[in-house]
Amino acid sequence: MPTDAAPTPARLIIGNRRYSSWSLRGWLAVRLAGLAVEEVMIPFTRPGPTPAIAALSPSGLVPCLEHGGAVIWESLAIAEYCAEFAPSLWPASRIARAHARAIAAEMHAGFRALRQQMGMNLGRPDFAGRGQTAESLADVARIEKLWGETRARFGAGGPFLFGAQFGAADAMYAPVVTRLLTYAPPITAATRAYCDAVRAHPLVDAWYRAAAAEPDAWLVAAYEA
Repeated sequence: MPTDAAPTPARLIIGNRRYSSWSLRGWLAVRLAGLAVEEVMIPFTRPGPTPAIAALSPSGLVPCLEHGGAVIWESLAIAEYCAEFAPSLWPASRIARAHARAIAAEMHAGFRALRQQMGMNLGRPDFAGRGQTAESLADVARIEKLWGETRARFGAGGPFLFGAQFGAADAMYAPVVTRLLTYAPPITAATRAYCDAVRAHPLVDAWYRAAAAEPDAWLVAAYEA
């Protein structure tokens, strides 16, 4: 029957790939789940929130996923939504799955000093040594401990947190990996090996390459200082 109703959009709204750590998390979850969505990239404007993002996202922030009538504007919620289509985003074991959700939630809610002092910038490999306050280094130490314990308990058989498969927990920590590579704080060999594995993942590499292709007009001076 003909209808005048507008089609439900299927799109993922993201910010600059160079800077937007939360966009990276949501994008990885969507791509890992194989959802067919249009990517809408809106460059950040400063100072203040970006009006074009605020016009589309209920929180005024990115990422925001619109899919099948659902609107999801938090990265961890996007990961959970994607897992309804691709349950393997979380480990199959109940215990491992609970652990994965716990460490993903800790990332979502925590590590404020690291996020503030070592902002994601995929175009600046020359930030080595910057941002290393006592608080940010304490966050790095906690992350190293968390990764090490997770890998020891659940990571046999592959380079990622839960073994061979790059999943939702890895997606949540992928922007942390970029920070450790960019700012080069002291880390263990095991941490470096995990960072190298995440960086080499095809989806993470694709995000890096897309970030490198962004025009200079999208650079934000405050993030480049």
